[in-house]
Amino acid sequence: MATITRRGDSYRIRVSCGYTAQGKQIIKSMTWRPPAGLTVKQTEKELNRVAVEFEARVTGGDSTEMSSMKVSDFCDRYLEMAEATLSPNTLVFYKSVIQELIKPSLGHMKLNAVKPIHAQQFIQMLQGDGIRNDGKGDRLSAATVKRYFTVLKSIFAKAYKLDLIDRNPTDTAKLDLPEVDEPEIKIFTPEEAQHMLSCLDTEPTMFQVLIHLAIVTGMRRGELCALKWSNIDMNRSLVIVKQSNYKLTGEEIKTKKPKTKKSIREISIPEYLIELLRKHQTEQMQDAMRLGDRWHGDGWLFTQWDGEPMNPQTPTKQFAKFLEKNNIPHRKFHSLRHTSATLLLSSGTNIKNVASRLGHSQLSTTNRYVHALRDADEKAASTFETLFAEQQDKGKTKSGGNGA
Repeated sequence: MATITRRGDSYRIRVSCGYTAQGKQIIKSMTWRPPAGLTVKQTEKELNRVAVEFEARVTGGDSTEMSSMKVSDFCDRYLEMAEATLSPNTLVFYKSVIQELIKPSLGHMKLNAVKPIHAQQFIQMLQGDGIRNDGKGDRLSAATVKRYFTVLKSIFAKAYKLDLIDRNPTDTAKLDLPEVDEPEIKIFTPEEAQHMLSCLDTEPTMFQVLIHLAIVTGMRRGELCALKWSNIDMNRSLVIVKQSNYKLTGEEIKTKKPKTKKSIREISIPEYLIELLRKHQTEQMQDAMRLGDRWHGDGWLFTQWDGEPMNPQTPTKQFAKFLEKNNIPHRKFHSLRHTSATLLLSSGTNIKNVASRLGHSQLSTTNRYVHALRDADEKAASTFETLFAEQQDKGKTKSGGNGA
């Protein structure tokens, strides 16, 4: 795959063409300068097209050959390009869908031979019996079908962007996809949140800090697990979000940049939480002194027993046990983020400020919580209407009884 390096107002494109008999790598390179007047997106598209054509030329092919390559081969190239943009977990998911579903059904076809009818047949295959292998039934849910299809759509969107095909056969305007209901945003009511926080008093300090930070800041689970003491500004009462932790099956805990540039942010926190953080810091220092050489801490806020960073799956498990123990309705850990947003919005906080605290790159994402508040308000109104109707019925019954 071609590698691209920007140098001032030009780009250097390098392609590995194998090795000499002496084992020396053969590198072919070219410099490309974008024509004047191109937008950022136009420049990116043209740069990718030039890189693909250059790679095809120096490796013995051409762009026509690339457009007629098999879907299976382009999937491999797509994954190479996607490594720079997809999150590690998403990349694992894409690889799985490509290997288990896309290659077996469409991999044998030429890239430029795939038509909307083939994309529709792929959707129908996903909706058929026997696709699931997790023991939860035979058929995929509508949401899962759409999620799997998104992988195929992304592959052909990239091929179209690189001018390898004339039209995108996965254009949803031409296809029938199952309708998916908007997922319900599950939150804790103010009363449930208050009860939950009061139940934290008997929990270990680190867990108290974890839950308080989650509901006060609305931070994502991976962002919380990636916090270091250097990310806490005690004097200014700020949490500085710069990174996120994740763990793939069978691998060590790793750190990555947040989802978007907007995810790098500073979040104000109340004074009581600063005091709780100080208490946690003191206890952690005591643990480190007690364990001595067995403590492997690197300044992490949330740790395992030996100072290593907390597994990003741990908050989910601990939170579920905590809710069950205190007879609080089960919600996912991510519901704390939803709850943070809705509590802020219901208290009158400006939606742009809420979006900034949550690290949303688009205001439309934050608007989902506004709709959730409206739905909750409508349900409350419906409840009062039902109660009022019941009272009226009781009144009529009493009146009827007196008249008799």
